[in-house]
Amino acid sequence: QVHLVESGGGLVQSGASLRLSCKDSGLTFSAYNLAWYRQAAGMERELVASISMAQSTTYAESVRDRFTVSRDNRQSTMYLQMNNLRPEDTAVYLCNARKGSHEFWGQGTQVTVSS
Repeated sequence: QVHLVESGGGLVQSGASLRLSCKDSGLTFSAYNLAWYRQAAGMERELVASISMAQSTTYAESVRDRFTVSRDNRQSTMYLQMNNLRPEDTAVYLCNARKGSHEFWGQGTQVTVSS
């Protein structure tokens, strides 16, 4: 049974840093493309960053140069290092694992950035 669990969220001030983690149990982790999404209250879910099985990465323009996505397949964990956080980064952050038609989501971790 697949179980993606996010952690590392919290309440921080503008300019602070956080590191989110997404740990898997039940997947052949290395065989999946991974991504971080976020959803702010009343807004559509948006893609923040992705990392492929081959370790290639993409970022939303709004987080480029501030966020870094990485993965450790041996630990079955994906990370999102978030620096210079802004109030507009406030959202629930969710991890996603996808392989072909198979897709899994975590429950999310709340990130709140105060000004």
